[in-house]
Formats: sequence, structure tokens, C-alpha cells
Amino acid sequence: MMLQFGGVTMTITVAGTIGIDTIITPFGRADAVLGGSASYFALAASYFAPVQLVATVGDDLDATLLNPLERRGVALTGVSHATGPNFRWGGTYHLDLNTRDTLFTELGVLAEFDPVLPPAARAAEIVFLANLQPDIQARVIDQTPNATLHALDTMNFWISGMRDELTRTLARVDIVIMAEDEVRQFADRANLRAAARAIMDLGPKVIVIKLGSYGALLLDHTGHYFAAPAFPLDDVRDPTGAGDAFAGGFLGYLAQALANQGALTMTDYRRALLHGNILGAFACENFGVERLAVLTNTEITARYRELIEFTHIGASDATFALA
Repeated sequence: MMLQFGGVTMTITVAGTIGIDTIITPFGRADAVLGGSASYFALAASYFAPVQLVATVGDDLDATLLNPLERRGVALTGVSHATGPNFRWGGTYHLDLNTRDTLFTELGVLAEFDPVLPPAARAAEIVFLANLQPDIQARVIDQTPNATLHALDTMNFWISGMRDELTRTLARVDIVIMAEDEVRQFADRANLRAAARAIMDLGPKVIVIKLGSYGALLLDHTGHYFAAPAFPLDDVRDPTGAGDAFAGGFLGYLAQALANQGALTMTDYRRALLHGNILGAFACENFGVERLAVLTNTEITARYRELIEFTHIGASDATFALA
């Protein structure tokens, strides 16, 4: 069941990774669980819109790992099955959960991934280019020329090692979603707002800056600026995939708004940012994708109302001034 404004829906295509993860935090351990940027994004976005997933998997992937995606109705026709080991990642988190050490990254069949999108994925109105090599992201853009919105995520590794390729791909998207340190690294500027403007000067009209446990910022090319706090949690068990779940909530909400209104306002982007923070928070409440796989619309709506309530300033406060 998807959250609905009305009877119209728009499809989202996500191109990214399906991984086999080993996760260690101060609160437990999970071995050989479903991971990958596309998995987290697709589950989060599936509460708002139909999702087409484009990725590659190896022949050592246990097919039952994909059950959470199938139960949420995520279309897997864009998942290619290759001969060789699946992409695997392992990490261990420190007590603050903001710091982690990567134990291993094994690309496996991902090293030869050349996405070929099925017709339904090509026809999607919104396309999310999850963390992948920039040239692979560009190939997905080539296959989705009629999409209303292209959004992109990236990481420090591509900024350092494939800067020219990333710059060319950035110029072709509408929305960039990056972590705070990545924005500063790419723009080579200490001031975050100046760094964001430098990235938008390349072509994107909107940039969303992930601040981890502190929330997120949204800026657009006209100078609009909006900050949203993270949803406060009583119990954080595993922050893996929170950024991808954030992107799923953010773009999922935009898909519904666009479908029902035909255009997006800055109010829609603000609400989308709140929904991104909410889905990112849900991802942290259990290991891997476990929490995202069992959400309800009621839970999402309740948290949205709660987030509005504790960030809202009443009308009387708007007239307050220092004497």
C-alpha cells in the first residue's frame, strides 16, 4: 500500500547496487543480509510510488534475500543475473554510530555492470542514480531521456578518482543528493552554501545536503534555502543505508506531488525533505533493511505529523522581537 494524494501515480527507476552486507555495531551484528544502495532506496520509495530497480547480482546471491523487495512490489525485471560473486560490503560502527570502519568491499559482478533498462524502467518519470561509477550513471541517463527528474548521489571515492566523469554526469541531472563532506570536497570550498552554489552552477537546479544525525539542507538555484532536523530516535541500532532511504523518501514524496499537481513547488520540496528524514530514521531502527521492509503508512504519517509539531513556530512567535 502506498501513501496517496489521489489516484495518480508516477514510477521511479533506481539504478544502484544490491549487496550482501556484514554489519557490526555496538548493539549487535548481522551477517550476509540484504544491502546495497538500490535496495534501501527502493524499499523507502515503495511507500509512495511504484519502483523499478536496475542492478546486477551474482550467482552466489540467495534468492530469498530479495523477498523484502518483492513483497513491497518493487519491480525486479531490471536486475541482471551475472556469473560470479555478488557485490559484498562489511563495516563496523563506533559507539557514536557516525564513524565506521570498512572491513571489506568486494565488487564482484558489479565491476562489469553495464545497465540495460527494460521498457518500464526507461519510461519512469523520476530516475534516481544511486551511488555508482559516474559513467554508469550517465548510461542510465542516456536510456531515460524523457524523465521529468533525474537525481544523483555519489561518494568521496568517485570525487577523488573520477572527478571529470562525475562533473560531466552532474551537469545532466536536476537534483544532486550528497553528504556534507562530499559537497565541500567536490567544490573545494569550506563554506557549505558557496560549495552548494558551485555545484549548481554546473547544471543541477536543486541540491540536497545530508547532515547525518543532524538532518538535511535543501538549496535551489534561485537562492531558496531550507533546513530540516533529523527525526529524533530513542533507539538507533544500525545507520547503514540511511542516506539511501532518505533519498527514497525524498523522491518518493516528490513523485506523488508531481503526479497529483503536474508541477512542483518549494513547499513540495520542503515536505519531501521531511519525509526523507523520516524514512532515513526508520532505516536506523533495525539491522539492514529489516525496519524499512515492515513499515506502515500509518507510521510514516504519524512521524510526519510529529516532526511538524516539534519544529513548528506558532503565529504568535512570528511577531517576537528583542526589545
